[in-house]
Amino acid sequence: MEQTTLERRVRVIPATRTTPASGPRRGGRQRVAAYCRVSTDSEEQLNSYAAQKNYYTQKIEENPDWEMAGVFADEGITGTSMKKRAEFNRMIAACKRGRIDMILTKSASRFARNTVDCLKVIRTLKARGIGVIFEKENINTLTESSEFLITLFSSFSQAESESMSLNIIPGIQQSMKEGNIPFQYSRTLGYRRGPDGKPEIDPDEAETVRLIYTRYLEGRSLGEIQKELTEQEIPTAEGIRGWSRQVIQNILTSEKYIGDGLRQKTYTTGPIGNKKVVKNNGERPMYYTQNHHPAIIPRDIFYRVKEEMARRTSKRKVMQKRGKTEQGKYSAKYALSESLVCGECGTPYKRVTWARNGKKRIVWRCVSRLEFGTEYCHSSPTLDEDKLHRAIVAALNGYGVIRAGVKADVLELAELAQSGGEVDGVSLLDLRQRLDALSAEQAVLLDKILGDMKNSELNARLKTIVEEKQDILNQMGALEQDEEQRSLRESRKREMEEWLDQQPLCLTEYDDDLTRRFVERITVVDAETIRVRIRDTDVEIEQKIC
Repeated sequence: MEQTTLERRVRVIPATRTTPASGPRRGGRQRVAAYCRVSTDSEEQLNSYAAQKNYYTQKIEENPDWEMAGVFADEGITGTSMKKRAEFNRMIAACKRGRIDMILTKSASRFARNTVDCLKVIRTLKARGIGVIFEKENINTLTESSEFLITLFSSFSQAESESMSLNIIPGIQQSMKEGNIPFQYSRTLGYRRGPDGKPEIDPDEAETVRLIYTRYLEGRSLGEIQKELTEQEIPTAEGIRGWSRQVIQNILTSEKYIGDGLRQKTYTTGPIGNKKVVKNNGERPMYYTQNHHPAIIPRDIFYRVKEEMARRTSKRKVMQKRGKTEQGKYSAKYALSESLVCGECGTPYKRVTWARNGKKRIVWRCVSRLEFGTEYCHSSPTLDEDKLHRAIVAALNGYGVIRAGVKADVLELAELAQSGGEVDGVSLLDLRQRLDALSAEQAVLLDKILGDMKNSELNARLKTIVEEKQDILNQMGALEQDEEQRSLRESRKREMEEWLDQQPLCLTEYDDDLTRRFVERITVVDAETIRVRIRDTDVEIEQKIC
């Protein structure tokens, strides 16, 4: 059968309804919202912010076809990211709930400096029939050519933001080099802004800081310090009467409390999009400024806290089979958990409660003996806590008797600790001045090399400068570490001297704090003898257990 070929015909069905130029109408009037933003919180920008709000409020109310749907405004917020713009996000949420028909804004740069985010939001709104009018660019996002124009202007805004960021960075780096330290007073306990605009000590808050340092050096754990501060209803820097261990940890490790400041501990990966703040592990230079503001905590106390943190963190694990009796982390409950060790195997002792025939008895036992029996430790004795405490008190009283001779040795060691501070006759200040001179010479040399890349003499000199700078940095690091150690020794000797002056001839009760402060180690020799070593001295007292 022969098939007939039919002619293809296309008939256009004309539109019968016109699309509103600025979003769907409901009830004859459009619900119009306005969005405005200023990038900083300076007085000039805040005036602009208030002016924008007044302008849009008046403009919407004067148009008979418009109904006010709200003015959304973010102040002091960057436009490179949507995440921190609370009012902007609230406006978009209202759009999604069908409460806004159209948005007015000054320009693409006020709406967003990030091209990707800008287009994403506009497409989302356009799909719901909601238009955005950019007054400066005269763009309505519901028109066909709007996306191309928005992409163009948003790209300009993004490039401007990136350029501003690049211009700001050198200024920030110069500020770091000059030793300027920014202060967040609302988050820094112990300081307030003084009449001259510089940090000054807040006496009441400073007492809380000193209390935290004192308690930590007395052997308290972060949890115990947290409990004490909370029970006493002492407020944090933000005025909250509830502390966390992390806040206490931050106070104990912040160099601000010795009057110093460290810049660029973290850095931002980029100015646009999902900006991420990461820890600086050497990818960027850091700038440490000494004596920037009044100190609350003496340097020697700060170094001792640092040393104590390292000691607690480095405690080794000595239990293998039963995790609940493990001694692998610091225990602030009993001082002897830190200092009492077995004379046979060197393993710490552990406090144990024996319950036999309805009677409880507190004893101390070698952890190795508890874990493995006599496999590794054959004859470590079990000690009654009361007898052990009495023996420690007797040993400290014995030390008090010979304190006059010990004090002379302590003072001599303290004088030795104060000496030093130089390497081959060169001080830390000399090294810093030499480093600055080398850096300046290196900058000039690099400019010359750029004009004459093949000059072997210039390249050889550059290599020499780089090597000398590294050597100076190594020397400075060694000197700073020696200075810290000297300060620690001096602090402990001074504390020991004060204790020797105040020490009574006869202690009557055992004290955990006293043991932590002045006893370095207690070795269990046998069932009848312990050996007590006094901290930071060569004194060891052998004491019988009665």
